[in-house]
Amino acid sequence: MVHKILLKISKGYKRRYKAYKALQNFKTEIIEDVNYTDTIAQGQLELSKKPYRFEIINFLLEHFNSDTTYLEIGVRNPEDNFNKINSKIKFSVDPGFEYTKNPVDFKMTSDTFFEALNSNTILSKEMKFDVIFIDGLHLADQVERDIFNSLKFISENGLIVLHDCNPPTEFHARESYYYRNSPAGGFWNGTTWKAFFKYRQRQDLFSCCIDSDWGVGIISKTRTIGNATKLKNEYYEYHVFKDARKESLNLISFEEFKQNYTR
Repeated sequence: MVHKILLKISKGYKRRYKAYKALQNFKTEIIEDVNYTDTIAQGQLELSKKPYRFEIINFLLEHFNSDTTYLEIGVRNPEDNFNKINSKIKFSVDPGFEYTKNPVDFKMTSDTFFEALNSNTILSKEMKFDVIFIDGLHLADQVERDIFNSLKFISENGLIVLHDCNPPTEFHARESYYYRNSPAGGFWNGTTWKAFFKYRQRQDLFSCCIDSDWGVGIISKTRTIGNATKLKNEYYEYHVFKDARKESLNLISFEEFKQNYTR
């Protein structure tokens, strides 16, 4: 009886050991996979790029000839960006799903905010902002609505700024924020690039994307910061975007942008 019990324990141990070894081999294969390691490297490279989004926004605000009005959509922790913005008048919008303290001016979604703004429920439908920063839900349909609504309330020479327009890999451009079992980990740009690219095709708008801080996109009605793209990607496929990244985004360095902007 004792022999049978020991034999059973031994077999169980061997099965667990085989499973353990298989898992270790699987982990090794993943870590040695080129796509896996490249995604990690691309993410780290993006983290090293400067300037940060608030520095770019402050540069834009500095070049207005009068006091400015600023709106931020998607604040989360205001210490990350909003509190660092230099504008005489500032407003913030965030429903507080990700940051429970949520010390913002309007605790609501951007859709609700713009609806209330348009109906004179809050502020005034005549309100015009000099810079609107969009950094809310990083899904193309939501970002598209945020751009559409922002265009109604931007000043004549105003600028719409978007974060996360340049996802370095397809893992970073996944639709689900909550899927963390990838080499991108918790870094998520979502599908913002699709909405930005869609508006890049508008002939009546100027746009570019600064190659820094995960891609800082800029859209203007009047400032000639970049002409519309003629590139076709009708199904918004990532591999098409990746192969023509520069043209898709009008991707430029901050130094290039400053030189053109201040001429």
